[in-house]
Amino acid sequence: MASVLGFFKRIHALFIDPPAVTKATDNGSPLKIGILGAANIAPNALIYPARSHPEVEVFAVAARDVGKAEKFAKKHGIKKWYGGQDGYQELLNDPAIDAVYNPLPNGLHYEWTMKALAAGKHVLLEKPSGDTAEESRLMFEFADRKGLVLLEAFHYRFHPAIQRVKEIIDSGELGSIREVHASLGFPKGFVPDGDIRLNYSLGGGALMDAGCYTLNCVRYLASGNPTAVTSTTALRYPKDPRIDTATSAHLLFPPAIPNGSPVKASINCDMSLPNWFWFIPRLPVISARVVCDQGTVEVFNYVVPMIYHYINVSPHVGKKRTEKAYAFISSESTKGEPWWSTYRYQLEAFVDKVRGRTPQTWVSSEDSIANMLWIEKIYEQAGLGSRPESSFSLPEGS
Repeated sequence: MASVLGFFKRIHALFIDPPAVTKATDNGSPLKIGILGAANIAPNALIYPARSHPEVEVFAVAARDVGKAEKFAKKHGIKKWYGGQDGYQELLNDPAIDAVYNPLPNGLHYEWTMKALAAGKHVLLEKPSGDTAEESRLMFEFADRKGLVLLEAFHYRFHPAIQRVKEIIDSGELGSIREVHASLGFPKGFVPDGDIRLNYSLGGGALMDAGCYTLNCVRYLASGNPTAVTSTTALRYPKDPRIDTATSAHLLFPPAIPNGSPVKASINCDMSLPNWFWFIPRLPVISARVVCDQGTVEVFNYVVPMIYHYINVSPHVGKKRTEKAYAFISSESTKGEPWWSTYRYQLEAFVDKVRGRTPQTWVSSEDSIANMLWIEKIYEQAGLGSRPESSFSLPEGS
């Protein structure tokens, strides 16, 4: 009964009536964030989490259509909006804005992140960080030169659930790692025809969308980067064969112990899981499993664990157990509430970094660049190639 009540409390706080707090900070006014694009992900990814953060104000939004920007702003209680051909740049030029959230299509990440950094704004950037590893490298190098915070928004990494899985692995209770597997798939129809995720020029593809999570997850749990892509399978979009609607890949990682065998890994991502019996929609597939030499650990729903998740620990010797981790349990004072979403934990870390505090965890620039590099390697092995690199370049002297 307690778990059922906890579920409904989380759902209420996440989606129905997100808690709000008084905006007050010892550092002066709240961190004012502007949103580039009236994106569907923005409410869950930033607007709702910001309500419970005393140091954050979602201050402005920009959209190509000024009417859409105004409607979005009024719906979500945002003070300012910008629209039209120059709307994005006008938001960046606003001196009141401290940071920018960039949820634009993948193919626009590089241009508008570079422009935001050039304008002196910190950036919370949706994943994947760019269309290529080179774009990612240039963005992080520029942020470093400007003394600004740039974070690729792998929000799940900030939640206690995946960190607990990593803690179990690193504790050695199951021995050394032998295999790591991660899957993320959506039912057929979840990504409709015409969706930007199926647009090659905007950096579309299953590996760029769901796949960036699975690759990031196996790299995180394996504590390193692959050494090789051994095989790939890609299903191509009938309307544009440059786009993958599903991709699987097998990878090798360095041995977990000296002179041991390489760690084997697999990722599976699918934007159109086929129906059961032709007409019954499939449930999403969101799981990760690590096989060690003394047992296995598996997590269900590692991407959005705040809704519901479980962690099954199965040692070869001893009792199996199931864990859940909605909040950090530590002898030290750790921020967080059971109803905090992955995005709320991420926002906490982002603000801490901007304010000069040490975040509980972080996704480093090296991590982001490596993830994009191995996405490109998998695409190369699959015969699809990298997504088109942006033609944007900063003016000299930026």
